Parts: sequence; structure tokens; C-alpha cells
Amino acid sequence: MPTFPYSVAHEVPLFLAPMAGVSESPFRRLCRRFGADVVVTEFLSAEGIRRENEATLSKLRFGPDERPIGVQIFGGEPGPMGEAAALVTDVFQPEFIDINFGCPVKKVVRRNGGSGCLKDLNLVQEVIRAVRSSTHLPVTCKIRSGWNEEMRDPVTIGLRCQDAGVGAIALHPRTRTQMYTGAARWEEIAKLVDALDIPVIGNGDIKTAHDAFRMYRETKCAGVMIARGSFGQPWIFDQTRALLAGKELPPPPPVAVRFETALQHARMVQEYEIDPTGAALEFRKHLGWYVKGLPGSADLRKKLHQVNGFGEVEGIFDDYLARDKRGDFAPSSSRDTDADLDAELLEAEHA
Repeated sequence: MPTFPYSVAHEVPLFLAPMAGVSESPFRRLCRRFGADVVVTEFLSAEGIRRENEATLSKLRFGPDERPIGVQIFGGEPGPMGEAAALVTDVFQPEFIDINFGCPVKKVVRRNGGSGCLKDLNLVQEVIRAVRSSTHLPVTCKIRSGWNEEMRDPVTIGLRCQDAGVGAIALHPRTRTQMYTGAARWEEIAKLVDALDIPVIGNGDIKTAHDAFRMYRETKCAGVMIARGSFGQPWIFDQTRALLAGKELPPPPPVAVRFETALQHARMVQEYEIDPTGAALEFRKHLGWYVKGLPGSADLRKKLHQVNGFGEVEGIFDDYLARDKRGDFAPSSSRDTDADLDAELLEAEHA
């Protein structure tokens, strides 16, 4: 199997995907505790970095317990991308620089960033070479299978990226025009594995540890990158590691432990963020994910999505646990389904 250009703890490393508004430092640290081998920052604008925009640079903060970590940058101009890589290297010193060629959202691609670059593979190579020439760190990238169905060719894209010098590549096997509709074509990950000499990381449609294990088994990818499957269940990494080791799937934690994990996450956010009220409002989505699927979760989620401060959360959880102990929730109690939360999951999974 090809070797990663940075140190990883396991033969098949598990990655937390870069996701806007989700893979912030507190969540990255939590996922590392639950077995993620490698984490990557939210995708960050090269222009914001090189102009030293305060909001952008604040998202580059990370602690030693997050290593190994990659900083993911995006942009459609080689020069600014190189400048951003140089600043990140000198000031923040992550283990690697990752280039985003996969983000499908309009505000990114209209500036030719993210998956917008896939319309011009010469530009893709120019961006990679500019970044490589500006840093001594390993450079990797994340791609989609193409801009649209007519241009769908992940193997050619991957070969061009490899030729330009990336040390590893992650593939989300959908096109940009698909956004998050349809199914990710895992067979394209397998084809890319066969075609390249560098490690290929599989990504897309992983909601459970069984999905992650199945992706590895079916594609023989060098690593698995988990995005939405980590929302509200960071223990998915430990569960996947157990399956990769030939062990039985560990059960999900009981409700009280799930709630305590959510509270630990909330405390980490409180310590990290400067604006406690804004942080609490942003954290509502995580609270909804932590309670997904529980009996009575639809009503519980409504309460959690109305909190204005972290202090309210523990009381709501205590009330739920007391009611659960009394047997107030019948097996048929209203629950959130996958369909209820898919829109939120997909909105968050920008990268």
C-alpha cells in the first residue's frame, strides 16, 4: 500500500473530513479522542489567509492534541494560493497542506475555487505546483469526480494531481453539479486506487461504521474520510477501528453517556470561542445531531434548538433522562429520521 507523506498511527488511517462550520477545533479534538487518526481544518480562503483576515486566521488555531492535522485552503489563482500556503507553513506549522478542489457551493465555485477548478485541469496543476513551491510541507488535495457528467473522469483528474506533485488524494465520487444528490460511486474510488501510486482516501456516503468498513473493503482505499457520519456520534471512529481490526462492532454509548459527550463538546466550545452567545446558537445543530434517533427526539430537538446559552442544555438533558427513567417514552415516541436531518447534514458538509 502507498505510504502517506506524513506520519499516521494505523495502516488504514481514519480522517475527519474538512467541513465548514463543523470541523472546528473543539470537534476535531473530540474526534481525535474517539479515534480519528488525522483531522483537517475547515476549508479556508487563500485570499482571507494572505490578507490576514481576522476571522479566517482564527479558524487556523489548533492545539497539540489535534496533530496530525492538515490545513485545507481553496482558491482559483496559483499565486495567492502559494502565498497562503507559505503563511500557513511559517505561522501555524501543520503536518500538511490540503487543497480543496471539491467544494461545490456557489460562493466558492463562482470564484473558480473548490470544484470550480475541475473545469480546467491545467489550472489544477498550476495551483498544486504553486502551493508545493511555497512550502516544505507535504501537499495533498481533495477532489470530486468532475465538474459535471460530461467531464466526469476522476482517474484523469487524479493522475494530473499526482503528476503535479500531491502526496495523497481524497475523492468524493460525485460531480459538482450533483452536489449531494444521488449515491456516491465508490467504484470510482477503487479505480483511482488502481490508477495511482499515491495513497487514495475514500469519502462520501459514510453514515455508520459499517459504511466506513465496507468502503475500505470494496475499494481498498488507503484511508477512509468520514464527514456526516461523525455528526453527533464521534465514536464512529472507534467503532470503525474495531471493525478494521476484525472485532465486533462496539455498541453506541447509552443515552446518559451520549449526553455527557455532548456536554463535554459544549464545554470545549465555550473555552475556545470568544462569543459565548453566538457559540451557543451555532452549537444548536450539534445538539440536534447528538439526540437523533432517541425516543421522543423530535420534541427534544425542538427544545435544544431554542437554547440561547450553554447553561440551558444540562437541564434539558436531565429532564429527558428523568422522564426516560420513568418510562415516559414508548418505543413509538416521535423520533427524528434520516430524512428529517439530511438537509442539515448536507448543508454542513461543504467540503
